[in-house]
Order: sequence, then structure tokens, then C-alpha cells
Amino acid sequence: MIEVIRNSILITGLVVIMMMMIESLNIESRGLIFSGLRRTRAGQVTVAALLGLVPGCIGGFAAVSLYTHRILSFGALIAMMIASCGDEAFMMLAMFPQKAMLIFILLFVLSVACGMLVDFIREKIFRKRNIDPSAADGLPEDDRFEIHEHDHGTAGGDDRGKRHIGWKRAVMFIGIAVFIAALVTGRLGHEHMDGDHMHRHAALTLDLLSEDWMYVIFAILSLVMLGVLCFASDHFVEEHLWHHIVKRHLPVIFAWTFGVLAVLEIGMQHIDIENWISSNTALMVLLAVAVGIIPESGPHMVFVTLYASGIVPFPVLLASCIAQDGHSSLPLLAESKSSFFKAKLVSCTVALAAGFGAMLF
Repeated sequence: MIEVIRNSILITGLVVIMMMMIESLNIESRGLIFSGLRRTRAGQVTVAALLGLVPGCIGGFAAVSLYTHRILSFGALIAMMIASCGDEAFMMLAMFPQKAMLIFILLFVLSVACGMLVDFIREKIFRKRNIDPSAADGLPEDDRFEIHEHDHGTAGGDDRGKRHIGWKRAVMFIGIAVFIAALVTGRLGHEHMDGDHMHRHAALTLDLLSEDWMYVIFAILSLVMLGVLCFASDHFVEEHLWHHIVKRHLPVIFAWTFGVLAVLEIGMQHIDIENWISSNTALMVLLAVAVGIIPESGPHMVFVTLYASGIVPFPVLLASCIAQDGHSSLPLLAESKSSFFKAKLVSCTVALAAGFGAMLF
């Protein structure tokens, strides 16, 4: 269980640091990082796919808002949902960074192709029937553009730029500093074991960032976040970093990661989980797609962890990545239930086709 706790802390720490970096970039740019969309349908689909690739929910929320305000097409929405892995993208980058980048490239190509195809088919159908696509998708009549009300500065400059050393800022600073020390000293690395226990543990090994340069990169990113904590405004630290990431995401990420790893570690001692799952790949693909319908991060982390542990093959992870989009689609469910279910139907169909297609290879 010590190894499980160590892995859980490592994964959670890396994920939270990356989430903080994305949040800082988005707020500091005042949302301009997601602006400049338009012109052709191909451009809309491409931009939406790129937004979907942004780890976490920020890119997905932006794409959904642009769609509900009739700036992005339905095909672009599909592209975002296929490309997006939600918070699981952070997990993938933390657990198998090189493979994750290859998966993201594959998702981008697939999402753009599917988005273009969906728009082409819909345009032919609606043009023939003389139907307004926005009305058919049940989009709201209110056409105001609103992604998110950001502060006008995170490090100062206006009335929200005040900085004080509060307990929340101090707790995050100390936590990140301790995490850096653990990375540099190797306290979060794997224990070296001998004999039968080493062979048993090999079935569950995650090979988390075993390369020294990866530790250096994340230590540098953590140092950058220490700088952000020193100069950021109270509003940014409390609302964006503490409430949005530390309070909301950190407990969920750690709980799911620890729970899955603990169940696998205990299960390995009593059940041959690896052989059972590997011999039921088709069933796991179906399960991954079914879970992908849930518009929430958390359950999907199971498939990421199982893949990193070498228990499920690539087709299962691919189907999960395509079918799920974290909680990016929650605003879509609130704005247009028709669009939500149509989009989920398309993305799940693509996920099934890709998952079973990958099984052939």
C-alpha cells in the first residue's frame, strides 16, 4: 500500500500542477488564448478540435459556449468532444507522456475528419429541406457571446490585484514546495524490490515518469507555480487556484487514483484480473463507451489507470478517450439537451467503431 500511496500522490501532484498552469495561462491572457475563431467550416472544426485537446475543461467549455452562441458548427462541437479527454488528459500526460502525445495526435486527426464529415452531411440534408441548423439543434435564441467572466489581471493592476499572505496561499505554497522536494530527492519514485514480490508488482507497474528529465521538467513547472503564488492576486489564488482546482479537483483525482490502484493491488493477490480483462477486450470497449456517456470526470480515470498498468489494451483506452469529454459537455446539457444527446450518439458511435477497429490490428 505504500507504493499505491506514493503513486497516488505523484499522479495527483503532477495533475494539479498542470491544471494550475493551464488556469494561469487562460486567465492571464484574459481568454484571448481561445479567441480568433471563424471564417470557414474547416477552420471552425480545426479550432474546436484544438480546444478539445487542451487538458481539462477550459477548452471544452469555450467550444460549447461558442457553439451555443452559433459561432461554431455542430461538426465542430463533435470534433471537440472526440478530441477532448477532460481531466484524464492530465492523468495520461502524468502516467505515460510519450504515448499520450501520440494518442492526442490520433484523436486530433480523427476528430477533424469526423467533424468535417458531420458538417458536410448536415449541410446537404438541411439545405435540401430548407431547415435552419441552429433551430433544429434546439439552441437558445439569446445570442449573447459569453465564455467566462475573467478578472482583468491576476498579478495586479486593478482593484482585484491586491495580494496578501493568507492561509490558502501559504498552504498551496508549502504543498508545492514539498512536492518539488519529493520529486528532486526521488521520494515519489518506485521502490526496488527483489524476488517473487518484484515479479508480482511488475503486473501493476506504471513506470511513472521514470526518465530523470521528466522529473526535472515537472520540478521546473512547479517552481513557476511558486512564482505565480507569490505574485498573483488574492482573487486569482482563492477563486481560481484554491476553489476551482485544490478544493474541487484535487480530492476527486486523489480518491479515484488511490481507489483504482488499491483495488488493483489487492485484486492481483486473489484474482487474475489481467488475464480476465485481456480476454474480454470487446466487453471492456463496450463498458468504456457506456461510461463515456457520463458527462463527468472521475469514472474514466479507471480506464487510464488500467491501461497504464498494462491490464487493458489500447483499443479500450482509445474508445474511452473518444466517448468521454470530462465535464465539458455539462453546459451543453443545460443549454440544449437535443444537441447533447445527438453529439453523444455520434461520439459514442465513433468510439465503438474506433475501438473495435483497433482490435483488428
